[in-house]
Amino acid sequence: MSKFKIFALALLATMTVNPALAQNAPYPNKPIKLIVGFAPGGAADYVARNVGVALGQALGQTIIIENKPGAGSSIAAEQVAKSAPDGYTLLIASPSSISVNPALNQKLGYKVSDLLPVSKLTSSPLVIAVNPNIGVTSTKDLIAKAKSNPGGLNYATSGNGSAPHLGAALFSQVADVKMTHIPFRGGSLAVQSVIAGDTQLTFGTPPSVLPMIQAGRLTGLGISSKERSALAPGLPGMREAGLPEFVIDFWYGFFVPNGTPAPIVQKLFDATQIALKQANVKAALAREGTDVSLSSSPAQFAAFLNQDEKFWVQLVKSANVSLD
Repeated sequence: MSKFKIFALALLATMTVNPALAQNAPYPNKPIKLIVGFAPGGAADYVARNVGVALGQALGQTIIIENKPGAGSSIAAEQVAKSAPDGYTLLIASPSSISVNPALNQKLGYKVSDLLPVSKLTSSPLVIAVNPNIGVTSTKDLIAKAKSNPGGLNYATSGNGSAPHLGAALFSQVADVKMTHIPFRGGSLAVQSVIAGDTQLTFGTPPSVLPMIQAGRLTGLGISSKERSALAPGLPGMREAGLPEFVIDFWYGFFVPNGTPAPIVQKLFDATQIALKQANVKAALAREGTDVSLSSSPAQFAAFLNQDEKFWVQLVKSANVSLD
């Protein structure tokens, strides 16, 4: 049985085991912590802070953002997995902590089944961006430069197992090039290293990269969608860039500890729907290259995760990604 089918069964179980708890407690009656597995300034942090305000309004409580970077977001996932299942500790997670890290590390301090899915939030492509001084202005230039000096280009990411790390691994596999991975504790730190010239490029998340491209501090080469997107004006898709096989996007979603009563999960889901459908929230996310992409129910999110896991685990294996 897949871990995500276990998620769905756990949701059903809480409906029969804990209904009185959910009905008697005036949830929420105190602030809710939203745990972010990366440093401030990156995509996860940006999404959390934009969604958090609207989510708090929908719930009638304050959402407190708490950054817990490290270990490719595993530290944050473990904290939430071990928290009380009462709806007051919420995780914003990407494929890193839900699919990739469990495939890379059998000694994690949590199991994915320790977390219950609430809803998918957003979906985005990655953005290939380079330091302007390396003489690369297109994806074809980048591939040629990488082939001329195998391992000589250093790419910065938000950590081992992050979407940028896996995106770069897939790019290297598809383009048949070798580059050197330099992991950081968050997307903003990775981008700053490229701007400083300590590393040469990144496969960054749009909120981390697009403002720097627009300011002329980075050169954008393209996005990891097959076609152009209004989310990243002026940047070619991979078909136009000459590498149509390189297509990848990543998502963020909400999770709570397993054992959280189903009525509370549903209340968080309903509030998430309200928050993400607000025009100002959608506009703020779109400005940073992020699309709202909501689940139709917690169970549908669990079903999505069951399929999505296959892509990420296969990529980890085929690209020979490791924690080293």
